Amino acid sequence: MDTVRLDSVDNVVTATHALEVGVAIEETATRALIPSGHKIATSDIAKGQAIRKYAQIIGYASQDIAAGDHVHTQNVEFRNTNAKYEFSNDLRPVTSVSEAERDTFLGYRRENGRVGTRNYIAIVTSVNCSATAARMIANHFTLDVLAAYPNVDGVAAFVHGTGCGMADNGDGFEALQRVMWGYASHANHAGVLMVGLGCEINQIDWLLEAYGLKQSPTFQVMNIQSVTGLRKTVELGIQKIEAMLPIANQATRTPCPASELKVALQCGGSDAWSGITANPALGCACDLLAAQGGTGVLAETPEIYGAEHLLTRRATDQATGDRLVGLIKWWEDYTARNKGSMDNNPSPGNKAGGLTTILEKSLGAAAKGGTSPLMGVYKYAEPVTAHGFTFMDSPGYDPASVTGQIAGGCNLVCFTTGRGSAFGSKPSPTIKVATNSAMAKRMHEDMDIDAGTILTHGISVEEKGREIYEMFLRVASGTATKSEAQGLGNYEFVPWQIGAVM
Repeated sequence: MDTVRLDSVDNVVTATHALEVGVAIEETATRALIPSGHKIATSDIAKGQAIRKYAQIIGYASQDIAAGDHVHTQNVEFRNTNAKYEFSNDLRPVTSVSEAERDTFLGYRRENGRVGTRNYIAIVTSVNCSATAARMIANHFTLDVLAAYPNVDGVAAFVHGTGCGMADNGDGFEALQRVMWGYASHANHAGVLMVGLGCEINQIDWLLEAYGLKQSPTFQVMNIQSVTGLRKTVELGIQKIEAMLPIANQATRTPCPASELKVALQCGGSDAWSGITANPALGCACDLLAAQGGTGVLAETPEIYGAEHLLTRRATDQATGDRLVGLIKWWEDYTARNKGSMDNNPSPGNKAGGLTTILEKSLGAAAKGGTSPLMGVYKYAEPVTAHGFTFMDSPGYDPASVTGQIAGGCNLVCFTTGRGSAFGSKPSPTIKVATNSAMAKRMHEDMDIDAGTILTHGISVEEKGREIYEMFLRVASGTATKSEAQGLGNYEFVPWQIGAVM
């Protein structure tokens, strides 16, 4: 098989491997060298004519394109979408599994009823000025120190580069507070220590008041200025966590229904196979999870641009669809104000992998959401309360996006990649799915699942989706992912910075 055709109305096909000039493709022959994953015109395409893949427009010919030509950035132009949105006319009801028959995993059920997949103690900073203190405290708790507490997965410091020099209200401040609250109350945390400087805009006391957080033996706060210095802050922080460890170690895994899983649906380092193998397979896994009463959370708003009209058709009602359209319009304005373009999103690596425009990338990325109804649309880092398939606003930058999804309650992350990625996250573990077998083999120490076998071995998308779903259950029960085994997740906490830095 030299090429893949995704729909009968498409006027391009995708090369499954590098093709020389003159290779017969359908009723024509290639007129140029075609890299693996790149597109070939199957008919003449006049300048200005739409180029279709996935039965959708992915761009327009910037010059005349002949059948057999390589179709990519040299002859394709991007135009902003002008979709006529339809709502709730493509609803495919989920056949729910009864509670008695639901799959289970071994999770940590907390006193508030939430269920965790890991058992960490977190150090959450309010401002960059307390980042060093937090890391010093966390670094004290080596594997040797923690050996006495086998039920504790680790002590993780969540530090960032903001928290001051910002407005004390508005989108940026509210998003940061939601992130802090989300991590402070996350089900994967058995204990939390919040560390501030004392004079920052992002005051810990404001967070406690806004969210009704109360200090307890497993939830403590402190400021460097009040403790009177860095050294004393580190010493006191170590003491506070030493007091939490015996309590955290009492947590044990018990059978919990799959409905308690919230999975962040994520992709990065995408290529042309993302929308053909790994993303549709993850979409099948999301549908299986929805049938169990669980939740899949799609994000990266710039990376559904050009595909949002497909999601509004799946919105459970028009109000939900309108919220999604509102996010798209906000992003169009946001990029315009900052003299950018929505088409700035495909990275050089994406383009090398065969993705030409953000429209093509988005159509593939949206496949991670499966076919279930869209049950809710959320702000960045807002608590996700709906079950089933949902969407969260976020940038397309993976660490910032995943930070928001975890803050929203995701206790697992599933990350598809075609070019390769070394991403990992805490406190929620990341499962990585390769879109192609060549990369999966090259980066076998980083990839948990090879979805490239959909092409190389004829495995169905549904079979691969079932494999991914079953790995959700294993990882949620404590099986370590490749990312966890390599210690990733200590530096991938990146709250989205919105607004002016002053």
